[in-house]
Amino acid sequence: MKTRLSVLLLGCLLLPGAALAAPAVADKADNAFMMLCTALVLFMTIPGIALFYGGLLRAKNVLSLMTQVTVTFALVCVLWVIYGYSLAFGEGNAVFGNLDALLLKGIGLTDLVGTFYKMIHVAFQGSFACITVALIVGAFAERIRFSAVLIFSVLWFTFSYVPMAHMVWGGGFLAADGALDFAGGTVVHINAAIAGLAGAYLLGKRAGFGKEAFKPHSLPMVFLGTAVLYIGWFGFNAGSAGMANEIAGLAFVNTVVATAGAILSWIFAEWMARGKPSLLGACSGCIAGLVAITPAAGTVGVGGALLLGLIAGVAGLWGVVVLKRWLHVDDTCDVFGVHGVCGIIGCLATGILTASSLGGTGYAQGVTMGHQLGVQALSVVVCVVWSGVAALIAFKIADMFVGLRVPEEQEREGLDVNSHGENAYNQ
Repeated sequence: MKTRLSVLLLGCLLLPGAALAAPAVADKADNAFMMLCTALVLFMTIPGIALFYGGLLRAKNVLSLMTQVTVTFALVCVLWVIYGYSLAFGEGNAVFGNLDALLLKGIGLTDLVGTFYKMIHVAFQGSFACITVALIVGAFAERIRFSAVLIFSVLWFTFSYVPMAHMVWGGGFLAADGALDFAGGTVVHINAAIAGLAGAYLLGKRAGFGKEAFKPHSLPMVFLGTAVLYIGWFGFNAGSAGMANEIAGLAFVNTVVATAGAILSWIFAEWMARGKPSLLGACSGCIAGLVAITPAAGTVGVGGALLLGLIAGVAGLWGVVVLKRWLHVDDTCDVFGVHGVCGIIGCLATGILTASSLGGTGYAQGVTMGHQLGVQALSVVVCVVWSGVAALIAFKIADMFVGLRVPEEQEREGLDVNSHGENAYNQ
């Protein structure tokens, strides 16, 4: 009798929902999925951003931009494992984590985040940090000193990217408030766009801007960079589900649909306004749709994603044509016009389109649309102010030590030869 009772009790303990929950177990499929997604996001920076931005510039500056992207990528990688990950995802206060995981101290090879290894989480989140800093340099390309880029990158990464990541994803006050940012609308796109806008203002307009024609030197390069970014973005959005599950599937489909909608709306709006549809417009619409769906990819329905993409295409075109003129700014690669405008729209729309009545996954229990929209608006405001102040301070410090801008004669000759001693093309 005692033996039968013991067997019965043991069986109860092994049943799902038993009082003693089973320990977390690593899932091979989830680990493989997250490593693939991490590689895709890294692919977005080198070569994606480098090719996309490089093609938009004049031929005499393409290598300078590619060098800035490559070296800031490496710089952020190193800073991320030294202290960035710890401050972003360690337990701390409302703004910063702690320094317990300096140089990834204390993170074991078998430690888990959900069902995948924590080391992969370090790499995945680090890839987001790398691309965010790389996005910024497109706003003030063709006139900034390389040394100033490096000083700015260290300071802004430390005092803007890291705290925003902690506030939204690491358990900080915006996370506690219920902000929805599935894959980086605030942390990545708005954050980078505001910093880029600040830099464009502080450096001033390029020599000859408004008087000379500044055309992209290689639209095929822009197209190739766009294609790389589009492919990599599936790692960006689907990977933010944290496992190969139904939310990853939803994010994947939403990314396809929103992007397609934005390409079409940008092209047709451009066609109506300018008389001709362009490849540059299609590429720009692609990026606009990807940016807008990023914060919403895992919570809105497919219909909501299509609507968001259609809005983003027109909004992005307005941002780079009308808003840029209103702001009187020389944002070289239209970082704010696309990433800023569409990032803000995507973040706010997430608060509306996540509603289950609109096909989304629904809000947290007891949360209304009005409340969620308010939280989303607060996260946008916090990001704009925080990134703007951090960027201004970082640029001023860089200016104080090395100066921000190259001399005009070097700028006119080109940064490739003057800053790096190279030419992209044989003359």
